[in-house]
Amino acid sequence: MKQVFNLISLSIILFGVGCSAQNGQENQIPTSNENNLTVEEKETPVNTTPDEVEPKTPSPSQENSSEPKDGFVNATVTRIVDGDTVKVDINGEEDTLRLLLVDTPETVAPNTPVQPFGKEASDFAKKTLTGQEVQLEFDGPKRDKYDRLLVYLWIGDQMFNEMLLEGGYARLAYVYDPPYTHFDAYMKAQNHALDQKLRIWSIEGYVTEDGFSEGFGESSDHSQDTNSSSNKETEPDEEVYYSKCAEAHEAGVTPLYKGDPGYGTHLDGDGDGIACE
Repeated sequence: MKQVFNLISLSIILFGVGCSAQNGQENQIPTSNENNLTVEEKETPVNTTPDEVEPKTPSPSQENSSEPKDGFVNATVTRIVDGDTVKVDINGEEDTLRLLLVDTPETVAPNTPVQPFGKEASDFAKKTLTGQEVQLEFDGPKRDKYDRLLVYLWIGDQMFNEMLLEGGYARLAYVYDPPYTHFDAYMKAQNHALDQKLRIWSIEGYVTEDGFSEGFGESSDHSQDTNSSSNKETEPDEEVYYSKCAEAHEAGVTPLYKGDPGYGTHLDGDGDGIACE
């Protein structure tokens, strides 16, 4: 009888231990949700960041730098007419630019003598711009009465108009339709050149509100004339004469610039100082 009682007690103890173990498993708090991950989540690399899963929009520095800024036009400089007038190629078509708010001394204007520092301005434009990729910014009317595009000319992150003013190659002029976007910057650039008496500002009385005073020839003494011993352009050779551009083309001398042997106003239809273009 005692043995039977002992067997019954042992069975009751074993049954209780089994139930306790089962209840413990059911009430256990999970320490990880790893078993609840989907197949896709399990395949995601451990070191993957949110940016790698969903790429960000490229920053401006990552975008194509050749794209023009908003409202700007890409162009390639093909020829310099003078310091403030430039020929460019825009999508395969040649056009003429007139730089906004600047005026450089004349070098190719018909019936106008070469003015002091005009050649320096043209040479500076040729050295800086020839063959360069540039961007055109408009501000007000796009063309003047001669059908030239009126622009701020950007080369890289600099405006060539402002460079002319800051270097004393040009005066601030033709403020016809204010306000202008860059007027204050241009005024500051001109004042810098004026304070330093750079180039056009080195000749007292030369720069006026209406332009450049007559009576100052290229033979005048220039305090900053370091480019050559003489700025006077070669006089036209009177022994060379072309009655029409076909003759000049045949001679292989075109285009003819004002001052070149054989240049004549009868060959320069648009009066820009360049004949038989």
